[in-house]
Amino acid sequence: MNITELARMLKVNPNDLRDRLPELGFNIGYKAIKVDNTVAKKIIAVWPAFVRRKEREERERRAEVQRKKGEAGKDRPIVEVGAFISVRDLAAAAGLPVNRILAELIKNSIFSSMNEKIDFDTASIIGVDLGIEIRPAAAEVEAVFDNSSRVKDVLAAEAICSLRPPVIVVMGHVDHGKTKLLDAIRHTNIMGGEAGGITQHIGAYQVERRDRKLTFIDTPGHEAFTAMRNRGAKVADIAVLVVAADDGVMPQTVEAYRIIQAAGIPFVVAINKIDKEDADIQKVKQELANKLNILSEDWGGQAICVPVSARDNKNIDELLDTLILVADMEVDNLQANAEGKTLGTIIESNMDKSEGAVATLLVQNGTLGIGDELMCNGVDYGKARNLKNYLGKAVLKAGPSTPVKIIGFKHQPVVGDIIEVGHGIKVKMTKASKVGMETPTAAIPVEKNEDGDDVVEEKIVLMLKGDTLGSVEAIENSLNKIDTQGVKVKIIAKSLGNISEGDISRAQAGSAKLLGFNVKISPQAAESARNGEVVVKTYKIIYELINDIKAEIQELVKPEIVRVDTGRIKVLAIFRTDKKSQILGGKVLSGEVKPGYLTELERDNEIIDNGKIVTLKTGKEDVDMVEAGNECGFGYETRTPVVVGDLLNIYREDKIYKKIK
Repeated sequence: MNITELARMLKVNPNDLRDRLPELGFNIGYKAIKVDNTVAKKIIAVWPAFVRRKEREERERRAEVQRKKGEAGKDRPIVEVGAFISVRDLAAAAGLPVNRILAELIKNSIFSSMNEKIDFDTASIIGVDLGIEIRPAAAEVEAVFDNSSRVKDVLAAEAICSLRPPVIVVMGHVDHGKTKLLDAIRHTNIMGGEAGGITQHIGAYQVERRDRKLTFIDTPGHEAFTAMRNRGAKVADIAVLVVAADDGVMPQTVEAYRIIQAAGIPFVVAINKIDKEDADIQKVKQELANKLNILSEDWGGQAICVPVSARDNKNIDELLDTLILVADMEVDNLQANAEGKTLGTIIESNMDKSEGAVATLLVQNGTLGIGDELMCNGVDYGKARNLKNYLGKAVLKAGPSTPVKIIGFKHQPVVGDIIEVGHGIKVKMTKASKVGMETPTAAIPVEKNEDGDDVVEEKIVLMLKGDTLGSVEAIENSLNKIDTQGVKVKIIAKSLGNISEGDISRAQAGSAKLLGFNVKISPQAAESARNGEVVVKTYKIIYELINDIKAEIQELVKPEIVRVDTGRIKVLAIFRTDKKSQILGGKVLSGEVKPGYLTELERDNEIIDNGKIVTLKTGKEDVDMVEAGNECGFGYETRTPVVVGDLLNIYREDKIYKKIK
């Protein structure tokens, strides 16, 4: 590898790199043009820790200089900063020139004016080098970021409200036909574009029935999307629990129902796939009653169960009429003011190559229009430059319960964020604190046991690249839930977008595998991965990614050794004794004995050694097993010679491999 290429990967000047390499133990020579790939890999691996150490030493050196000048200790300025502070105010509070603050910001690649605001993290970073102590103003931070009940507060403050369309979340087990059901409802074919027939992201769609609009949220059915389903339930008014007539209640059916219960919303059961030959509606109702305590109306309960066939478009209208009926009973909860304050919840977010940061917003109050200023947590997030409905068509505005794709974000919102129309604070954020998915490569901590010794644990180190925030979050959530012993999955970085050379460098530096979901890898990055021996895999179906990692973990999991006692032998005769083995005769007192079984040598009621049955005979015939009450001859491996009358406790050791869940 060329030194210049290596320096570019490490983001350092080539001459500076040559100067610093001897400190790391790499003496390649000051005039070296190239470095061996193996050596380059080692340099990349240790470079982040080296840089952090140098930065720490530099900070300590500055602190010592300040201490000697009397600028540290009790005289060190303390500045309380809320969520944001302007550069001018920070300078005034610290008693420093504005230009000094601006210079430190530029050193950290943040270009700001004196009137612009920076976030708390940015102020903390530059505070170290400026010799000031930055402390959080807790009350201010909480006032800006506490939006957990923001939607309820806005709706409660509206004086005039009218009926809005109900938001319906569709939930259930993987492959029970949720997306196909929505296809039938809206007469489109979304599932055809989904890899493996499994919905990969939350989508929102609107249909019309009897002059009434209904908004549907399609939540993915695989267990990998638990977090996304949770968000779906939080913005929904009614749930449809889809259960396949030929499959019945499955694990994700139970999980989906628990989410519905936690959300406290009414639900309708759609028993799908009644067109199948092995469909059994009554069996499904029985399982609903036994496993979930859901009793159908025709069985004397209160749950509405609608048998449907998404494939044959059967009873779809009946399902919609049922949902309208349920909505009519929930009118008090379906109120909004189309002329009031506009806000909604982000239900999908991703980075588009041509459009930049885009997100799907479910408007919950007011009317969103083109040109509206957008803010989140009081921070300016951009302007709605373009709006598109669920069909991809441009629209001028979107009212309550309407899902709309927004183009114009300058900061990437996160799924679940509350977006409001209004003028927010314009801030400069550090890369780490921007609302996106980029997280820096981190050193893997060495865990200690109670005695302070290093815990020997296998690790699978990963970097994740995805197309949307929801996908990356779902993958991370599933990997963190894998039940393992002795093997740890460590995600050192996660981000959005296609795989670049920089990603390869970070993966190489962290000795990580790079996994991509619904993203591509550039030819240059692919070549860098081959040269750097970095494992890169891309996927289109999330559960395939999860299953691959589970399989890798399974190979690393060490088995549990379990002793199984099988019988006892009394030694009756000794035919031959060698240095490490004997030929013996004995009687099986209990259980059974087989070649390969292990033994404990018992003499005078005391265990004095261990051994192993090597061969087994009855008469002159080799046998595979001798049971209780029979005599046998056997070859025996031992360190302590056996004498007549000794007892051998026979056992085997089974390896139990824990199934990764």
